Amino acid sequence: MTHTTEDAAPPSPPTSSLHDPVMDPHAGVTIVIPTYNEERGAGPVLDELLATLDRQLDPAIAYEIIVVDDGSRDRTAEVLRPYVSDRLRLISHPHNRGYGAAIKTGVLHARHPWILITDADGTYPNEHIIELLAERGRHEMVVGARVGAGAAIPWLRRPPKYVLRVLASYLSRQSIPDLNSGLRVFRRDLAARFENILPDRFSYTTTITLAMFSAGFHVKYLPIRYLKRSGKSKIRPIHDTLNFLKLIIRTIMYFDPLRVFLPVALLFMLGAVVVAISSYTITGRVMDVTTVLLFVTGFQTLALGMLADMLNRRIP
Repeated sequence: MTHTTEDAAPPSPPTSSLHDPVMDPHAGVTIVIPTYNEERGAGPVLDELLATLDRQLDPAIAYEIIVVDDGSRDRTAEVLRPYVSDRLRLISHPHNRGYGAAIKTGVLHARHPWILITDADGTYPNEHIIELLAERGRHEMVVGARVGAGAAIPWLRRPPKYVLRVLASYLSRQSIPDLNSGLRVFRRDLAARFENILPDRFSYTTTITLAMFSAGFHVKYLPIRYLKRSGKSKIRPIHDTLNFLKLIIRTIMYFDPLRVFLPVALLFMLGAVVVAISSYTITGRVMDVTTVLLFVTGFQTLALGMLADMLNRRIP
């Protein structure tokens, strides 16, 4: 399925066209693999990835692999070092900076106009990479959606993921089947354009998804399998869920502030009406102080949202 947005806000609207060489389906791609404490999974993932690319990737597509060791404290760097070659580079952070920071490092050192990210824990089957790359000619980002019964997502994480996905879909005016999939391909220049709002932690994928939609770029989702990971997950359910929620609201406010302020303002104004009617019905007089306070708060929230929206659209 393909999604686009109706309203464009800064950054500027899409400029890609059939004449844009970046949108050539044979454009080169840099595969970025952020890695942290994956001494068991990294080797098998790279073996499978290299075999898949040699066997299935169109020879006309130039590629390179950048593995970013994000300050691992185990033997990950030792496992990765034998794979270094003319087509695979290893970049190491001296200390752990975060999943998003590792991707940013890969993007910074990339030689090709497209970035494909995947994980080193074996959860994303490499067979899907070829499918994603084949869709680049018509979309600025292609995402592997972990949907269906075959997706090995822990049941404990499914309810908060569902709530965040529904909220993000509402705020962005798009149907988002997978908000933070770690298997996706996107234009390098767009990642650089959004860099100031892309976080250094796990919320990188969530933010770039909302940024792409909100700025009007073409995004396509392809269903993929999702396997049980090798090793222990780095996700902290409560802490990271709250961070995802904060990032969703902040990103949408960056592009479309009224989408956040307007519902809140209407909620306060509706509360004023409900309090006025119910208090008069029950006691015979209106709770005027509470009613006025709720209404004024709603009006001020609406005014603040309209001001933010006006400033947002005036900034080039």
